[in-house]
Parts: sequence; structure tokens; C-alpha cells
Amino acid sequence: MLLFFLRSIHVSFRPDVFEKNEKVSQRAWFLVLRVRRALGLHAGTPPRSREKGLAARGNARMKVPFFTVLIDTYNYGQYVEEAIASVLAQNFPAEEREILVVDDGSTDDTQERVQKFGDAIRYLRKANGGQASAFNFGFEHARGEVIALLDADDLWLPEKLGRVYEAFERHPAAGMVYHRTHLWKGTEETSDDAYFIPVSGKVPESRRALLQYPMVGTSCLAFRQNALKELLPVPETLRSQADAYLTALIIFVAPVAAVPEFLGKYRLHGANLFQMNDGQVSRNQVEHRMAMRAALLSSIQGWLCNHEHAIDSPEIRAYLKQWTKAQERDGFRLRAPSRWKYFKHLVEFPRIYREIMTERHRANSYMRAFAALILGYHHLHLLDDVRMRKRRMNSSRELGGAAEKEKVLAAKG
Repeated sequence: MLLFFLRSIHVSFRPDVFEKNEKVSQRAWFLVLRVRRALGLHAGTPPRSREKGLAARGNARMKVPFFTVLIDTYNYGQYVEEAIASVLAQNFPAEEREILVVDDGSTDDTQERVQKFGDAIRYLRKANGGQASAFNFGFEHARGEVIALLDADDLWLPEKLGRVYEAFERHPAAGMVYHRTHLWKGTEETSDDAYFIPVSGKVPESRRALLQYPMVGTSCLAFRQNALKELLPVPETLRSQADAYLTALIIFVAPVAAVPEFLGKYRLHGANLFQMNDGQVSRNQVEHRMAMRAALLSSIQGWLCNHEHAIDSPEIRAYLKQWTKAQERDGFRLRAPSRWKYFKHLVEFPRIYREIMTERHRANSYMRAFAALILGYHHLHLLDDVRMRKRRMNSSRELGGAAEKEKVLAAKG
């Protein structure tokens, strides 16, 4: 009888009913959520109010919130207030989330800026140790069933936590939910992330899924605590790339779920280590990036070996190639390769990724590899320039043809 009552209440708290009936209390819905979770039932989708007050700064917290929002920061005082504000503006009630800000020994005005938020957040300060160290410190203090990560220089869109919550409810076995993000320079304009394929489920069971699985950034990641603990502590040699360590290995712990929606903004600025154009990267940055990537790859391989995964299997070797190939690319920036070495680097791509490449893409990849034997590392861009000009010309012809067709149709109509 109790189960029937709870299911009937759950139906009555649909988002559309909630929005039409302002007398329905959000706290009542969360009472149902707590009881249903205690009985092992799915809690359903939280009601969405369009009023900003419902997402804001209430201090009332349940003993175990659904979300812990973990914001790691180091000398990002100029950005951190916007990050915190984007969490407080979520269309997801304060009763079901806590906000932890882990300050990794900032020497700017981060502490003063964060403390403006008072009891709306928990501010944790520690000695500087890098991203992995900050994550580990925050994980120790997190109380939520799910930990959602946010870099201090990024933002979430208001529907982020609601959408991630829904994904975890639809996929109760999922250890991680991830989503797309806009690339953003702090202005009103945004661009789309360069690579995102929504890979869900038990990724290692499919070579194709392993090759397509995207390495998204910190602010796109949310982990169930009971899955995350299998990867902890994060090796503290990773002063950066701790998010990549978690993303790379969580698929060997539990299924994952992708949300193909844009739910955040990744801020582009001079301190981004892995999101820069080639011309913007200094030699020191390339060397630091390679050192962190080497530590990351070693840590990933170490965890896989310790947990009896066959790192010599063709599937896992192919999966790990994304980091070794990136190391080669960065190494070429420091010292130009010979034509033969560059050819071997390029020709390996269509061999590794043939399952996920179109025939045209494979043909172009082989063409670039063989062109490298003639043009070399410094002049291969000439081939790319010709291809880009040809592509633009074809696009112009297609647009011109479409415009001509519209004129003919208009004349007929």
C-alpha cells in the first residue's frame, strides 16, 4: 500500500503539473524523493520551477545531499565568483546539493571573494599541491551521493544539475555522467566543443566505443561516490590532468552515460594548458604538458595492471594510443621529425582508428601521410591549405546553387 501511495505521489509531481500549480511545495517533492530512495525506488525527475528563488541560496541541507558540487581553484579569484554563482542559479533545489570550494593554496584574493557567499558554500583551504591533491582533499569532505566537478574558471548553465540527475535516474548502474560544453572567451559569443560523441554503457566491451569515447573536461563530469572510490586516491603527481585520469579509468569500473546537451561553458584564456592553438603555446608549456601527460599515461597503465586488465590486448593498446600519439605531436613541436618519422606517425592514425573513420577520411589520412614523405613536417600545411581552399570553393558553389534554385522557385511561385 505504501509503495502504491509513493508511486502515485511521484506521478502527481511531474514538472508540467508543478509549473501549473504554484501551491505545490518543492520540499514536499524532496520528502518523497528521500523516502523513495530509502526504499530503493527511483525518485523520478525533480520539478522544475522557472523562478530563480527555487534554485538559490537556502541553507537547509539534508544529511546526505544528492550532489556535492566540488569547485577546485588556484589563483582564479577573478573567475571563481561566477563559477559559484552558476551553481547557486541551478534549477535544482539547495536541499539536494552542497557546494565545496577547495582552494589549493591561492595567493591572490580567492579567499576574500569566496567568503562573500557565507554559508551557501563550504570553503576548504589547503597547501598547494596541484589538481589531484585538491580533488583528493575535496573527495574526503564530500557528502553527496554524486560528486559533480567544476573548474573555478568555468560556468554551468542553469539546467545542468537537473539534467545530470535525470541521467543518473535513467541509468542507475552508471558510475559517471558527462555532457557537452560550449567554448567561451567570457563574451556573449560561444562556440561548440570540437569533439563529442555520446558513448554510453559498458565502454570496454566494444573496441569502437573505446576509440570514440571522448575525454571531456572537468566541468562536464559527475561521478557516483561508490564508483569513484575505486579510483582513489588520484595520484598526486598529476598537478593537472587529474580529470583525465578519472575519465579514462571510470569506464573500467562502471558503465557511463552521456548527455548530448550543452550544459556548461569552458572558459578559454591564457592559462589553459590543453586548449590552445599551436601558435599560442610556449616551449615551457609544451614541456609541462608532455610531463603531465607522461605521468597520466603511467598512472593509467599502473591502475589497469593493478586491477588485472590486459594492457597488451589490442583494444586497450588502441585506447591508450590517444596519449602516446599526443605525446609524439607535442614532441615534434620541440624538435621537428624527419620525413620518415613523421610519415610513420601519420600513417598509424588510419590503422588505429579505421573502425570509426569513413572511407574518405581514411583516404585523406593516407594521402597526408605519403605527402609528408615529400613535403616534410614544416611544409605539410601546404597540402592542408589547398584542401581547405577547395572545400571553401565547393561550399561557395553549393551556396550559389542553392540561392539560384531559390530564385527559380520564387519566380514559379
